[in-house]
Amino acid sequence: MAKLKTVYVCTQCGAESPKWLGKCPSCGEWNSYVEEVVSAKPAAPSPVSASEYGRSKPLRLNEIPVSQEERIDLHDAELNRVLGGGLVPGSMVLIGGEPGIGKSTLVLQTVLRLTDRKVLYVSGEESARQLKMRADRLGKNVNPECFIVCETSLEEIFVHIRNVNPDLVIIDSIQTISTNLVESSPGSIVQVRECAAAILKFAKESHTPVLLIGHINKEGSIAGPKVLEHIVDAVLQFEGDRHYMYRILRSIKNRFGSTAELGIYEMLQNGLREVSNPSELLLTQDHEGLSGVAISAAIEGVRPFLIEVQSLVSTAAYGTPQRSATGFDLRRMNMLLAVLEKRVGFKLAQKDVFLNIAGGLKVNDPAMDLGVISAILSSNMDMAIDKSIAMTGEVGLSGEIRPVTRIEQRVLEAAKLGFTRILIPAGNLKGFDTKRLKIEIIPVKKVEEAFRQLFG
Repeated sequence: MAKLKTVYVCTQCGAESPKWLGKCPSCGEWNSYVEEVVSAKPAAPSPVSASEYGRSKPLRLNEIPVSQEERIDLHDAELNRVLGGGLVPGSMVLIGGEPGIGKSTLVLQTVLRLTDRKVLYVSGEESARQLKMRADRLGKNVNPECFIVCETSLEEIFVHIRNVNPDLVIIDSIQTISTNLVESSPGSIVQVRECAAAILKFAKESHTPVLLIGHINKEGSIAGPKVLEHIVDAVLQFEGDRHYMYRILRSIKNRFGSTAELGIYEMLQNGLREVSNPSELLLTQDHEGLSGVAISAAIEGVRPFLIEVQSLVSTAAYGTPQRSATGFDLRRMNMLLAVLEKRVGFKLAQKDVFLNIAGGLKVNDPAMDLGVISAILSSNMDMAIDKSIAMTGEVGLSGEIRPVTRIEQRVLEAAKLGFTRILIPAGNLKGFDTKRLKIEIIPVKKVEEAFRQLFG
């Protein structure tokens, strides 16, 4: 029997140490070392032999052919956009998200549409019967060349890959896969790292794309060692609130495209529906006469959409006023309240302020500032904002309204949805041709000017 030894591995960067350390010397993270049991016997050969898929040879830089990378169309406009135009052959993509958010549903409904590709779906969590029931529920365009196998051994998975010879491999999930080369439990740092490295070698040598599904930890990052995110070519985060029907697919890392892209889905009974125009869904049908509602033109990634900002301001029932924000940074809201009190003269220190971004979205765009303070003031004075007005702008500490990026996209989105007026920072007018637009542009320099336009 091989002698066993124990090492301590950092869960963030994968650094090893013979003893436990409070702070990792490599990445500086505290309390990140966990104990792992490793075998002292010499490492066996990799489960993927290089001779099976051909060896690579060094080439001079000028000998390497340069051509546009061919991409696989996944028949999903949102997923294609986030990936940068489709799936690149030989790439390894990691899709992470909370349990139950819809990762497996997204991947399964995607492979069912790929009727022209042979797909091997490796499930380490669900049985073949469960996957069949889910596929029947999703229903349409069932791929006759979709093969399902329930396996957690890496060596067995490569046997199935050789037998099926698929065009696309799905691993659900990477935390359940283990290899005999490492004597530790599935999901441990060493197992995840070794399995991911072997699968990457297979993907690059066989030119077969691989989709990995992974879980996230309580901090919101991909579970397992941080080195896993360095191994893969793209990391996609699937996020959203399970109490709402919207899901956002966000690109954290992408070697073949932009990380600014964003995909939005709506969770329905028969799967996920692509949302091509999220602005229409994020706006309440009719809020005429309601105070505390403002429409703000935001940018998430490179996509513009209009978001409804809701606010409620009431007299504090207790000594300490409450401050609550859903979908918006609470510290930034407190800063905006201080600007309103100091620069504009509205006394909100003894009032409860509640803020909500409609639709369950979390927005970090600074251009939401003007919409936030307008909604707060509308609720405080109990005066409704005209439903034909949209707004965008960042509020500075002096009460000035600062320019924002991609102003033309924001204005065009508001015009497309039927708004007749939009408040924008005066600094954004430089070089901006407003004559061809069918919407009235109202430039504002200070918060007081904006309030005068909104409330008279």
